[in-house]
Amino acid sequence: MAMVSLVAGTRRPSVWLPDAKMPSDLVIQEHPSPNFGERRDGARPDLVVIHYTAMASAEAALERLCSTEYEVSAHYLICEQGQVFRLVDEEMRAWHAGAGQWGEVTDVNSRSIGIELANPGTAPFAAAQMDALESLLADIRSRYALPPERVIGHSDMAPLRKIDPGPRFDWKRLALQGLSVFPKELDDIEPDEVRFVQDLQAFGYPEVPLEALLPAFRSRFHPHHHGPLDGRDMALARDLSSRFPIDRGKLTA
Repeated sequence: MAMVSLVAGTRRPSVWLPDAKMPSDLVIQEHPSPNFGERRDGARPDLVVIHYTAMASAEAALERLCSTEYEVSAHYLICEQGQVFRLVDEEMRAWHAGAGQWGEVTDVNSRSIGIELANPGTAPFAAAQMDALESLLADIRSRYALPPERVIGHSDMAPLRKIDPGPRFDWKRLALQGLSVFPKELDDIEPDEVRFVQDLQAFGYPEVPLEALLPAFRSRFHPHHHGPLDGRDMALARDLSSRFPIDRGKLTA
């Protein structure tokens, strides 16, 4: 097994698979949070949920995620400079996702690994931070044999109440490295609200009104675009549903 670069007070991340290999440049610093529990019904992670902290600094986010007063946490926090803090062991259920759904998964906390990125929500994501995220995602995907479409944003599984990681987050960059997915550019399709919702549900989005679904979808796949549903939205959603249908039998003909 490749060794992890360690700093004082750190240890190797939890590894469940016996042949797991860690990237040699991934540095994990241990900073335990008390905010966690058992994964329910013997669940194991088959999702990664990416968040931003929406706080002024990484230090403030670290304090919040480790405070019993707020009862929130994540498995990892990545600072702007690329430092990675592990707050909750992967085998445990961190409290990062809250109410929401992806496909048939309604207890997202029990089925996911949560990664918080220190970012106020109004700034670009730093290069060092993205580099660290890519290393961490590559490791997680390798150890859990996780398909790239199972790496999602908080707003994907909770579009009624969450907007992170937001339109500044570079999903296409992750997709180019096989760490998530991004739709192909196809010819526009005549707008059809019913079919658009069906296509996104087939991809994994929960059943919510178009008024919430469209902004969440655009934030990730059609950023900084506004106005009513259009042909490009339709084409992007159709590509996602056809290439990455979630395994729940809801893909329409």
